[in-house]
Amino acid sequence: MATQPMNVETTFNGAQSMGPVRGTILDQWLSAHEKWAPLTLRVPLGVIFFAHGAQKLLGWFGGYGWHGTMQYLTQSLHIPAPLAAIAILVEFLGGLALLAGVFTRWAALLTAVEMLVAAVMVHLPNGFFLNWANDPNKGHGIEYNVALIGAALALMLMGGGRFSMDEQIKS
Repeated sequence: MATQPMNVETTFNGAQSMGPVRGTILDQWLSAHEKWAPLTLRVPLGVIFFAHGAQKLLGWFGGYGWHGTMQYLTQSLHIPAPLAAIAILVEFLGGLALLAGVFTRWAALLTAVEMLVAAVMVHLPNGFFLNWANDPNKGHGIEYNVALIGAALALMLMGGGRFSMDEQIKS
């Protein structure tokens, strides 16, 4: 059985004349629910930043609290006290703001900047990957920071989305 040559130009033009491709049922369903995307980023980011901020500010979840964290940031990392305080507050209050969806774009931007600083000052010397084996005397790389920065920047661009105070204020 012999195969016949295909005229690519004719085939392409024929496909274009069919009109816009509607996509699969999944594509259609997801397109109809795009406005839910910010919520799916905002809530997990809010939980993550709130939990880490609560460790640093309140000593919850096994954290060192305000004094222990300030001591670590100022003495071990040599971060000026005002900037260390801002970092703690950005994580805690930024996490709450993201959860509530209030000032979402600002909270996302500030948490992204804070994660960038943490990546460069703390995690970059450990490389890219997390320390999955928990090797002693080796910290985590920047992998997690990169994911958080990317998610926060996406949220900054999209805004708070569904079930956010920002959306209620706009209405």
